[in-house]
Amino acid sequence: MSVTARAALCRLEEIEEGGAREFGPEPGRFLSMFAVRRGDTVVVYEKCCPHLGVPLNWAPDRFLDARRRHILCGTHGALFRVEDGVCVRGPCVGAALTPVPHRVENGVVLVAQEG
Repeated sequence: MSVTARAALCRLEEIEEGGAREFGPEPGRFLSMFAVRRGDTVVVYEKCCPHLGVPLNWAPDRFLDARRRHILCGTHGALFRVEDGVCVRGPCVGAALTPVPHRVENGVVLVAQEG
């Protein structure tokens, strides 16, 4: 049986309810990523637009549109669904953000360690 090493990203309460927070790159991780929290549910994606390959956020921890309903690319305004990262508006409709494998355990967001 294969075991994947997990690293603590943060405590759940360190991500604002309905908000987003960016991480990395940090030791043991080569990716920059961000997490979006909806209650006890968290999604984690690479911090990269699938259309241009640029960072999604326009300022620290700024990944969501004004209504906090979609993830927003700060470069060209593409909108992505929070739950699955699929682009629903903009030049990359149908493309998706790259998810980062994770889970929430005992109030801690854990991600797979690279390498």
